[in-house]
Amino acid sequence: MPIMEKETGRTTVGQVLPKVPLPPLKQTLDTYLKCVQHLVKEEQFKKTKAIAEKFGAPGGVGEVLQKKLLERRDTTTNWVYDYWLEDMYLNNRLALPVNSSPVMVFPKQTFRDQKDALRFAARLVRGVLDYKALIDARALPVDFARGQLAGTPLCMEQYYRIFNSYRYPGLKTDTLKVQMKAASSAPEHIIVACKNQFFVLDVVANSKQLNETEILSQLEKIIKMSENAEERLPPLGVLTSDGRTEWAQARDALTKDQTNRDSLALMESCMCVLCLDEPCGLEARDTTRAVLMLHGGGREKNGANRWYDKSMQFVVGMDGVCGVVCDHSPFEGIVMVQLSEYLMKYITGSPCKMARASSIRDPPPPKRLLWKCNPHIQGLLAASGDRLQRLVDNLDMDVLNFNVYGKDLIKKLKMSPDAFIQVALQLAFYKCNKRLVSTYESASIRRFQDGRVDNIRSATPEALAFVMSMTDERATFTDSEKMKRLRNAINAQTNYTIAAITGMAIDNHLLGLLRIAKELNMEKPEIFSDETYSTSNQFILSTSQVTTTMEMFCCYGPVVPNGYGACYNPQSDHIIFCVSSFWENTGTSSAVFVKALNESLLEIRDLCNRSSAAATRPAASGHGAGLPYKSGK
Repeated sequence: MPIMEKETGRTTVGQVLPKVPLPPLKQTLDTYLKCVQHLVKEEQFKKTKAIAEKFGAPGGVGEVLQKKLLERRDTTTNWVYDYWLEDMYLNNRLALPVNSSPVMVFPKQTFRDQKDALRFAARLVRGVLDYKALIDARALPVDFARGQLAGTPLCMEQYYRIFNSYRYPGLKTDTLKVQMKAASSAPEHIIVACKNQFFVLDVVANSKQLNETEILSQLEKIIKMSENAEERLPPLGVLTSDGRTEWAQARDALTKDQTNRDSLALMESCMCVLCLDEPCGLEARDTTRAVLMLHGGGREKNGANRWYDKSMQFVVGMDGVCGVVCDHSPFEGIVMVQLSEYLMKYITGSPCKMARASSIRDPPPPKRLLWKCNPHIQGLLAASGDRLQRLVDNLDMDVLNFNVYGKDLIKKLKMSPDAFIQVALQLAFYKCNKRLVSTYESASIRRFQDGRVDNIRSATPEALAFVMSMTDERATFTDSEKMKRLRNAINAQTNYTIAAITGMAIDNHLLGLLRIAKELNMEKPEIFSDETYSTSNQFILSTSQVTTTMEMFCCYGPVVPNGYGACYNPQSDHIIFCVSSFWENTGTSSAVFVKALNESLLEIRDLCNRSSAAATRPAASGHGAGLPYKSGK
C-alpha cells in the first residue's frame, strides 16, 4: 500500500483542482465494446457483448459497483489513485530495470579526464540541491496543459515526491513511502555509487549546504576510497535489480544484521543516488546509451552500480554516457523531463561557481556503507546477477532519429502531431503483423487532484480502416479515400485523447469496478474473467510521447514479453523514436519495427503531398483521373 502524508490538491497558484470524474457506466461499456470489437474474433466478441450487456443492465452487478465507486469518489481526494498505483506498479513483480523504470538519456558529454567528469557531477548535484530548494519552498511554477485543451493548470503533487519517496520491495506487493514531513526531517545526504560501492555524502555541513568546490572535493575522496581493494564489499546494488519478490526475500535476509540495517536506513532516507559509472568501452551511439541507462550493461559493466528502489538515480559515466533512471511509481515522465532540463540548463548555463580556496571548509569525509554478507547472501547476489544478465541479453533496443520531417510539417497539414504519430505506429505494426493489437498510450489526468494517467486506446476501428487502405495489395483505394480514412483515424485518436485527459477514458473506470467487487468480496464479475478483458489488457504496443526542449530523449522497455515499448519525442524538424522488444520473442524485432515505422512516416507524408497537389491542380482531364495510385514497390 502507498503510504503518504497528504497535502491538499491545490496547484501552487492556490486554486483547488476538481476531483477526477467518474464516467457513466453505460458510456464506459459502450466504449469498451467499440475498442475491442475489431481486435478479437467475431464469436468471442458476441460473447463479450452479451456479458457487457448483462453487467450493465438495470439492477445488474455493474450498477451496484458503480454506486459504490460514486461513494468512494465523494469520500476520497482521488477515487482511482491507490487502485491504479497498486495495479500499475506496486503489485507488479517484475524487475524494475527495463520492465518498469523509464530513463532519460542526456546529450553525450565529452570529458577530457576523470576530474572533468567529476566537475560535471558536482555541478549536477548542486543543480539538484537548487531544484530541491524550489520544491521545498513550493516555488515551482505551475505547469499548464499543452497540446489538446491547452492552458488548464495541472496538479503539481508529483514534483513533491521526487526526492522523498522510496519504494520498498514486498513479497506480494511493494510499498511506496513518501515523507511529506517538515523540512527539518528532510534528507540531507545523497548516496554516491562508485565501483559497486556506496558512499554517504552529506550535502549539509554546519547547517550550510556544500558549494560546488566542496562537493567536487568529496567526490574525489569517494573515487579514492572506492579504489581501495582491501575495503571493497560485495556489489549489493545488484539485489535491487531483481524481481521484486526475490529482492524482498534478500532484503529480509540482509536485515538480520544490524550493520546492514544501518546501511539500508541511510540508503532509504537519501535524497537521490549519484552513480559514477566506469567507462563501458562501447561506441556511444544513441541506442547504446539508451540500453546502458536502462540496465547499466549488466554485472560486468555498471549493472550493480545502482539502487533501483530510489526514485531518482543520476548517472555520470566517465566516458560521457549520462542520464537519469527513475522509479516510475511516484511520478510520470514529465517530472523527469522538467528536472533533467533544469539540470542541463544549470550545468551549461551559469559560469562555473568554484569557490575561492580561502572560503572552502573541510566537511567531514564521506562514509562508505558497510555490508555484512554470509554465504546465503553471496548466493542471492550471484542469482540476482544471473537474472540481470539475462535481462540485459534479452533487450532489443533500436533508436530511430527520423529526420525527414517533424511536428512543424504535421501542424501545416492541420493535424495533431501526437495523433499523426500514433496512426503511423499503428500502420507500422500492421505492416509487421497484418493485425492491430491493444495499444497503450499514456494520457495525463493532472487536470484533477492527484491526477496520474489513464490510457488512450490508439488501435481504433478508424485506424484499422486507414492502415488496411494503405497496405491493400490490390490497390482498390484512391488517394482521396485513403486521405479521408487518415483524417477519420486522426479525429478518432484526437477525440479519444480529449476523453482520456478529461477523465472519461475506460481503463481506470473498469479497474475501479473490478477492485470494488473485490473489496465487497463478490465473485469476480464475468466481464473481468472474460478472455476479451485479459486480451484488451495485454498491451503489445506500449507507447508514450515524452517531448523535450533540449537534446535528450526518454526510453523504456516493453511491458509484455511479446510486445514493443515505443517512446517518441517529436521535435520541430525531426522525431526521435526509441523502440524496445525482447530477443527471446521471435515474433518481435525492434529493427523490423523501426524499418516499418520509417516507411510508414514517409508513405503518409507522400499521401498528404499527393492529395494537396491534386487539390491545387485544375480538374484533371484525360484518362488516369481518379485511378487508384499504385506505389512503385
